[in-house]
Amino acid sequence: MVQCLTTKKCITDGIRPEKKDLGPYWHASPVATDVRGVTEAPIRTIMGPLIMLWIIWGSTYMGIALMVKSMQPLLGSGSRFITASLVLGTIVVLVKGPSAFQMTRAQFRGAAFMGVSILGVSIGILSLAQRFVPSGIAALIVSVMPLWIIFFRLRAGDRPSRLTYLGVGVGLMGLVLMLIPGGTTPVNGASTTQVAIWSIAIACGSFSWAFFSYRSTRYQQPKEPLTTAVIELAAAGVFLVIVGAVIGERWDFRVITQQSWAGWGYLVLASATAYGAFVWLLNNAPMSLVATYAYVNPVVAVILGLVILNESITSDVIIGLSIVVGGVVLVVNGERRTRLRLAEQPQ
Repeated sequence: MVQCLTTKKCITDGIRPEKKDLGPYWHASPVATDVRGVTEAPIRTIMGPLIMLWIIWGSTYMGIALMVKSMQPLLGSGSRFITASLVLGTIVVLVKGPSAFQMTRAQFRGAAFMGVSILGVSIGILSLAQRFVPSGIAALIVSVMPLWIIFFRLRAGDRPSRLTYLGVGVGLMGLVLMLIPGGTTPVNGASTTQVAIWSIAIACGSFSWAFFSYRSTRYQQPKEPLTTAVIELAAAGVFLVIVGAVIGERWDFRVITQQSWAGWGYLVLASATAYGAFVWLLNNAPMSLVATYAYVNPVVAVILGLVILNESITSDVIIGLSIVVGGVVLVVNGERRTRLRLAEQPQ
């Protein structure tokens, strides 16, 4: 057996030291692979795209609510994704060149399937539902996604840390305190039955997003994450436009208000920026950490409602915001401990 005199030399030579010899050189940048086979990037690299996801996607509930006031939900969402794919695709070509779109048929099919199953299904349902379901309730339903992820990890034999479990539970408890008090009144004169039906539909869309996000590494996709995002956005857009046309949606530009156009335009920018970050995170970060956006997004939505829409904020909301932030801190630290524990295990 090859012996190493120092931990530093072992790592330089590509040889893993014995567990008892582990020192600061190894712990400085642990490399972990989650149950999906994803080699996780350093936490400092993950946090930038993750914070972008928290902030930008948190504002999309407001954007969707504005868009569906006078625009057809599926046609609006579909055209939003198609436009975003064109914008992002143009940027990719200018920065990386046309070669960034070189891929096999299998890679194209995999990216297109992911676009339809994640974006097309879940955002299509959410756009239809927000005609009747208050955005607060919709956000709360979507926020169960971290629980879906934990369930998938358990089924696959993975064991998240206790801090991760605790963080997810604390975050959801904070959302309950924050959103329920202000989101009990149906919108557009919807009946309680309509709200119940569409709330169940949102939960199904959330499950679809979580399930196919978790299985994303099983499908061949282009090597360049932004190229993958372009194809997924385009596929979701085409899917939603076709479904919208089939169910009878039609464009009537005379009735679309400036408010709805503003919401649509913002959603285009949000799709072109944040979805690229999401695709990168799926291939470089632990899923329980990526899924934290599901309960951070409503926090951002409440803050934007206060600052931009002059909505009132209650003590329940302030308490809930504080608890959600605490839950995120627990999940981040829980995943960090898991990474360190995996790095210390003998290979």
